Amino acid sequence: MDEPVREQAAVLALVNASPGDWYQTADVICEAGSALRLLAGEPVIMPAERREYAEDLVNRVKPADLSEARATIERVTSQGVRLITVLDDQYPENLKLIFNRPPFIWVRGQLEARNLRAIAVVGTRQATEEGRAIAARLAQSLAKARATVMSGLARGIDTAAHAATLEAGGTTVAVIGTGILARTYPPENGRLAQRIVENGGAIVSQFWPQAPPRKGNFPLRNVVMSGMAAGTFVVEAAATSGAKMQARIALEHGKRLFLPRPLVEGQEWAGRYAARPGVTVVDDVDDVLDELVKVVELPHQMTLSF
Repeated sequence: MDEPVREQAAVLALVNASPGDWYQTADVICEAGSALRLLAGEPVIMPAERREYAEDLVNRVKPADLSEARATIERVTSQGVRLITVLDDQYPENLKLIFNRPPFIWVRGQLEARNLRAIAVVGTRQATEEGRAIAARLAQSLAKARATVMSGLARGIDTAAHAATLEAGGTTVAVIGTGILARTYPPENGRLAQRIVENGGAIVSQFWPQAPPRKGNFPLRNVVMSGMAAGTFVVEAAATSGAKMQARIALEHGKRLFLPRPLVEGQEWAGRYAARPGVTVVDDVDDVLDELVKVVELPHQMTLSF
């Protein structure tokens, strides 16, 4: 087995043994510069708190864990999926910059450099017709501007955003809350997931390959989606919605947050968020494109009022 795969297997073994949040494990692996070095007990300069965590982590890993991790990599990659760890060059640049980055992601399809020009379009599963229309118009305009549209493959707003991007000939990435080999959730979006991959996009998961759709997975999915994108556009979201949570996460990550004026006027939480630094209240698509062009090179496109 070549060195990169051995390194990846070591990352998986360390994550599987994690006594704390996985992003803490990602931190110590990055500090060491090598998961194999950590497991070998080689001296690594890092803050005392992280060193204590690293020592505890390494002591939890057994030789069999490495063999199991290698077997997992072989089994999953044989099904057309790539593993990308936080040590790999292919790890998304935007994702590297957040404080709670995942130690690895599984990818079916293509992640490209232009995914830096990405907007996450999210919202409630119980979307209104108006909300779905806003998501579709925004996604189509972003696609025409050659920006990547990210969403979570859920019912409602997510489905509208992915589908409209594909109809416009654009690239879309689905960041999911299940394992990359688990049954598509929701099941009716199985064909949509296939179309995303077939049309140059990707399905991304930070979970173990067969992980089911547990409730606790979706906030973690929102972290990765926010991290991979240059900004988040929340179309519709009630006070208890996961999309509202992603709005908060995007601001914690220092990303741009876009809120359409109907949401700001109709939801108390959105009205409060509208006054925060980093938030743009959106009247038309140009508001999004104007902000995005400040971060990455993006051709300016049409005006489209909501």
